Amino acid sequence: MHAPMPPLGWLRTFEAAARHLSFTGAARDLNMTQSAVSQQIKSLESFLGRALFHRRPRALELTETGITYLPVVREAFRTLARGTRAVTGTDQDVVQVQSNLSFAVYWLAPRLPRFRASHPEVQLNISTELWEPRDMAEGVDVEIRFSLRPADTVRAELLHNDRYYPVCAPGYPVALSDLAMQPLYDCSNLLCNWSAWAEDQALPWPDPPVTYATTFTVSLAVAQAGGGLALAHDAIASGLIAKDLLVAPFSHRAPMQEAYYLILSPQAEYSPGTVAFAAWLRAEMAADHNGRLGTQA
Repeated sequence: MHAPMPPLGWLRTFEAAARHLSFTGAARDLNMTQSAVSQQIKSLESFLGRALFHRRPRALELTETGITYLPVVREAFRTLARGTRAVTGTDQDVVQVQSNLSFAVYWLAPRLPRFRASHPEVQLNISTELWEPRDMAEGVDVEIRFSLRPADTVRAELLHNDRYYPVCAPGYPVALSDLAMQPLYDCSNLLCNWSAWAEDQALPWPDPPVTYATTFTVSLAVAQAGGGLALAHDAIASGLIAKDLLVAPFSHRAPMQEAYYLILSPQAEYSPGTVAFAAWLRAEMAADHNGRLGTQA
């Protein structure tokens, strides 16, 4: 007879708790409550007849059994991942990526040839949203979220704090003194708006009308067409500026309260493609940031 196996969900919970040495951290990864994580660990320990963790006042500590069992569980998940790829009939590692539309169009898409050249074995499937989702969509491996600091229930890694400023078409006639009289465009529901940009440099601002769109893709398209000025930030505007499709007519850059965050699924570490894409993303953003610092120096 085959030895009984514990439920896969218990093993997933054990791996997450061991990785964080925290039931709270595991709950954040798995979108569960802390009490549910604790209960699943107790159930697994009861099943095994051995304790997996020492419960310390401020943290968890693996027992000798936990230390021995953890690499077995991790290798089992890696085997499942490899077997799933074999069953689906592809040697490629498929990574599901989610981001907002503007980031995908203006930052990610122009860089994808570089990623493919360095990782031809990884296939990316990219889904875009107009509004930043409150939760990672089902089946997504990597999410790039542009927002205020996500809730503590979300395991988010800060990728980059950006700056924002007005942009317009090359040759568009505008001066700071008549800015408020120009057609102004922006992406809606952001704290980095026209009033905040003016306030950041103590610029008198009569609160002129602003046309809002649900995505920077629309507001920047209007600016490129010579229809007025739009607010933008480095991640989405620097490529357009480099190609002389847009210019930044004023020197002032204001720090954004929103930022870009990297969110990985709990299964990310078992997917070599997801690990590779996340590492590439971090490196590309760091290179962008360092390049802009070098330009300013």
